[in-house]
Amino acid sequence: MKLAQYYDREQIRLGLIDGESLLPLDFRGSMIDLIEKDEPAKPGGPKLPLEKIRFAPVVSRPSKIIALGLNYLDHARESKGAIPKAPLLFAKFPNSLAGHKGSIVWPAEISQKVDFEAELAVIIGKRIYRPQEHQVMEAVFGYACANDVSARDLQFGDGQWVRGKSLDTFCPIGPWIVTRDEIPDPHALAIKTILNGTTMQDSNTNMMIFKVPEVIHFISRQISLLPGDVILTGTPHGVGAFREPSVYMKDGDVVVVEIEKVGRLVNTCKVI
Repeated sequence: MKLAQYYDREQIRLGLIDGESLLPLDFRGSMIDLIEKDEPAKPGGPKLPLEKIRFAPVVSRPSKIIALGLNYLDHARESKGAIPKAPLLFAKFPNSLAGHKGSIVWPAEISQKVDFEAELAVIIGKRIYRPQEHQVMEAVFGYACANDVSARDLQFGDGQWVRGKSLDTFCPIGPWIVTRDEIPDPHALAIKTILNGTTMQDSNTNMMIFKVPEVIHFISRQISLLPGDVILTGTPHGVGAFREPSVYMKDGDVVVVEIEKVGRLVNTCKVI
């Protein structure tokens, strides 16, 4: 099942993806409300063509967005970073969320080095804290495409990552959530970034150093994970910062994150 949030006269509604159409659901609430209710929603209107949908982020107000640094072996090698001995966590703030086909926006005076990072996002489906290992994957609601947009001059200049990762619109996520039952193995998916038609990142989630169950278990031993929380599981090699010469996004660029069996997240860059 593929579930999306979309705007209907500025109100967020929920829909079920059916081929090239969206079937509105008869549910007055957000994606997190639906996840917490844990009951199937009924259809609530005629199908809408996807090209006419204005997508919202797949979750609107998660309690937290937790991301992983250096979690792909190929990315750790390209950055010349040491292989982490434990998951390297950082946060992105919820104000950074953006939807499919939305803009990635930043002021020119704030950053000149805005980079792309294709990531598989995990959406948590129920509260989990200090679980047994066999319980971990039961807490996963589903998966989405995400772009961990990064202002490298802020990230590296600050000496810590939160500001450079958390500008408004710096976490596009979507177009929809694919529920866990449709992806039995999240570690066997092709993952790409395509910038203006050129493939920049081309890898597979089997390159993750710490796999999804291990990451969730590591986090939830110390931090409660709640319904709708987002975990970004790291990016593969090919980011702009470590290319020769470096490649950064600019005004008018179109960036695509494509993950096998999950979807295709498209955003346009806007420098103000």
